[in-house]
Amino acid sequence: MFAILSDIHSNIEALTVVLADIEKRGIKTIYCLGDVIGYGPNPKECLDLIIEKSRWCVLGNHDYGVFYEPTNFNYGAEQASFWTREVLETEQDRAKSDKRWSFLGNLPMRQSLEIEIFTNNKVTMDFVHASPRKPVNEYIFPDDVYTNPTKVRLLFDRIKHICFVGHTHMPGVFLNEPDFYPPDELGNVYPIIENEKAIINIGSVGQPRDRDNRSSYVYVDANRVHFVRLEYDYKSTAKKILAIEQLDNFNAERLYEGR
Repeated sequence: MFAILSDIHSNIEALTVVLADIEKRGIKTIYCLGDVIGYGPNPKECLDLIIEKSRWCVLGNHDYGVFYEPTNFNYGAEQASFWTREVLETEQDRAKSDKRWSFLGNLPMRQSLEIEIFTNNKVTMDFVHASPRKPVNEYIFPDDVYTNPTKVRLLFDRIKHICFVGHTHMPGVFLNEPDFYPPDELGNVYPIIENEKAIINIGSVGQPRDRDNRSSYVYVDANRVHFVRLEYDYKSTAKKILAIEQLDNFNAERLYEGR
């Protein structure tokens, strides 16, 4: 059994609630799909927790933007990246600073696992931030199954069985018909089926965008992927964002409505 987190975006209130829920369930292994930082007010604290708690993490576009350069970002996201970088660079504790920068600089673009869920048949699970084709910055939106089905089929050509993604902050399961199923249509559980391909978006811990402002993560138990939503103190997070001049007020406002 393991948990998967993504898109924390420097939201320590959301992250601590999610980690407490994972611990309460007795889950010992955590994987992260990136964007630990960006947008939010607590980058150092979130990095420290993910470094401590996760087995590994892959590179998100905001992690890339802070470590290298923010590319193809809107103005608010770009400014948040520059502010986050400044916060990390002004850390007085050299050991903590080195640990955070080393973590960011060594994030891989993808990870894979082979797990024997079915008798004598291992399931390949890929883990990327964005998509199996462009792991750091390609969006896969639910509407793509209707507006760009060719794109979705090409994405499925890149995976063997299961691929976990984040990036859009919108949880749900893509199948290669193509089709998309939000968690509530699945009863918040997707049963992994032998030889059925799926791209599973796990949603966002720190900045949900599916009109549900609760934190989102998943955990995998045997052949079942469980979607979890948790309330957290988003008002405190928003208040901190509003107090930081370099952070766009919209990143506070969106937390109220999950958009």
